[in-house]
Amino acid sequence: MNWKFWNKKNTKAAKPKKSATREWFDALLFAVIAATIIRGLFIEAFTIPTPSMERSLLVGDFLFVSKVNYGARTPITPIAFPFAHHTMPIIGTKSYLDFIQLPYFRLPGFQKIKRHDVVVFNYPMEDFRPIDKQENYIKRCIAIAGDTIQLKNMSVSVNGVAEELPVESQTNYLVKTDGTAFNDKALMALDIYEYGRVSEDGDYIFTLTKANAEKLQYFANVRSVSPAFREHGQYADYVFPYDPKLGWNEDNFGPLVVPAKGMTMNINSTNLGLYKRVITVYEGNTLEEKVDGIYINGQKSDTYTFKMDYYFMMGDNRHNSLDSRFWGFVPENRIVGKALFIWMSWDTNGTFLNKIRWSRIFNGIN
Repeated sequence: MNWKFWNKKNTKAAKPKKSATREWFDALLFAVIAATIIRGLFIEAFTIPTPSMERSLLVGDFLFVSKVNYGARTPITPIAFPFAHHTMPIIGTKSYLDFIQLPYFRLPGFQKIKRHDVVVFNYPMEDFRPIDKQENYIKRCIAIAGDTIQLKNMSVSVNGVAEELPVESQTNYLVKTDGTAFNDKALMALDIYEYGRVSEDGDYIFTLTKANAEKLQYFANVRSVSPAFREHGQYADYVFPYDPKLGWNEDNFGPLVVPAKGMTMNINSTNLGLYKRVITVYEGNTLEEKVDGIYINGQKSDTYTFKMDYYFMMGDNRHNSLDSRFWGFVPENRIVGKALFIWMSWDTNGTFLNKIRWSRIFNGIN
């Protein structure tokens, strides 16, 4: 009898050692999967490409945006190239396959959207793309579901209460001078870059914060500085809902009720233009206007109950922002996340180390 059974060799075949290439591939695959989960469900980096939020946020600011505050959306187009939003880099083709689309679903969040939150959302007018592949926009939430918003001579009120402009918000000002040109270096010292001459008499339009408007009054060549805005009743055909009977423009707008989930509203020929896109495109109903009334899903209707919450967004650079004044409401299923803080800020006009705006790094977003 052989008592040395403990000396028997393991008869199982040893696993072949992975090659260095295979180990690198496995590590890369794991990193891609982990990063995709993190940016899809927790936090994602965004950049500011346009001046619509200046001077609260600057072109070249890089932000971290939280998905968990409002609750992360689960993917709607699950088959997509990682880290590309809707377009492949270099080749410019679609970065996703849209023949498989999952229903919209949002995980529970820590909070609801509040007025004044800076929010990233999908631009809701891109009907040719799936919801989660529509262009990313960032604006300030001015009115939440159920609010009534109105602008009078550029001043915003929500539910009848006047709203204070954010400290770094910019608007247009008419600046009258004695005809002498401005010193560009003096303006750059105040971070003033957006201005242009509008008359031979020395009139200019400047885009300014309130603080810079006050400072500009002390320039030797300046005679007066006053807000520049469209008067009430000066209809602008590019302003939502594009109805000359309302006569709205970007500075005199509303009152407008922002729809809320479960809210029932009377619908008629007078206000249908305000909510038609909500009823049809965002909430998937058919709508017909007939001689005897409005038909929703084939049924004559004079009321409608909304299925989602909606929001009214505006840029802090009020006269240089494509926002809800121009295309209406943002549905809750287009909400991406809440902007938290700036992790890098890059100034393309700077030189060497001055290209980095050191004072903005790790600033919170208010």
